[in-house]
Amino acid sequence: MIELEGVPELIDPVMVAAFEGWNDAGDAASTAVAHLDREWKGEVFAALDAEDYYDFQVNRPTVWLDGGVRKITWPTTRLSVVRVGGDKPRDLVLVRGIEPSMRWRSFCNELLGFAHELGVELVVILGALLGDTPHTRPVPISGTTSDPDLAQRMDLEETKYEGPTGIVGILQEACTHAGVPAVSLWAAVPHYVSQPPNPKATLALLNRLEDLIDVRIPLGELAEDARAWQVGVDQLAAEDTEVAEYVQTLEEARDTAELPEASGEAIAREFERYLRRRDGGQPGQPGGHATADGSDSTAYLRDAPGGRTKPPKPPRPETDRDTDTDAETGTETGTGAEPDDGDSASED
Repeated sequence: MIELEGVPELIDPVMVAAFEGWNDAGDAASTAVAHLDREWKGEVFAALDAEDYYDFQVNRPTVWLDGGVRKITWPTTRLSVVRVGGDKPRDLVLVRGIEPSMRWRSFCNELLGFAHELGVELVVILGALLGDTPHTRPVPISGTTSDPDLAQRMDLEETKYEGPTGIVGILQEACTHAGVPAVSLWAAVPHYVSQPPNPKATLALLNRLEDLIDVRIPLGELAEDARAWQVGVDQLAAEDTEVAEYVQTLEEARDTAELPEASGEAIAREFERYLRRRDGGQPGQPGGHATADGSDSTAYLRDAPGGRTKPPKPPRPETDRDTDTDAETGTETGTGAEPDDGDSASED
């Protein structure tokens, strides 16, 4: 039995989770949850026992000094709670950790035990995958669920993914089997620049989460960081003609696939976000990463002993793809070339 002493009764709680590792290209997802925890000053109320789930030769503990006293921080998953103020206050249960090395079913059952005790109404799991997407365009975000009714109600894709999966996919399915509504949001990170941080992908995930759970998220300096990141990648790409040509190929493929103009639905969504922000006021790794085909991948801009590897030509996408683009936030939502699964988005 899980006892949560000191945790007050929560208001319309939503659990938001992200895990470092294969599901977290560019550290985009884990950074998003860390941002929420920092902006709303989350208070940690529980941590899973690291001995149960982690291989310490894969995820090493760290030693540090506290006033001359040596202490150890163990790799684990921690839960904190934050209250979002405003006209309709609600609580978020933030889960931030590392993809476990073992006993995934027990790991998910323990998190579901907390969700049950806290009365969580929805679980949102954030992930990021490597994809054939240019860094110069809005970040594609796919939202998926295994629940057909939830997919229809929240305008999400019903997951159809088959293939290798990570803890994001396993936790989503565990929630579904336990009768807990669960959604996965996936950001596509350019595979040729996958090293963290990627503030543009983090910003896109937070904007999509904001729309999904109807809360206003303080973004701090993320927008400026995202612009600086893009300028930096522009400069790196300009120094390598092969990479510059590849980026141009991705841009052409992306532009061909997109609609010639924004849909009325996308314009309405952008206007609603503008009104919220105008009227708002202050609110209350070892290994690779998931890709669109479930495999691992590494960055192309990273120097290798034999020089930089020339990235492969991407397949040209379908031209009848349905896509909405969010101009201000740099996010894209829709269906088509992105993985049709979010546990999966590429995987999970």
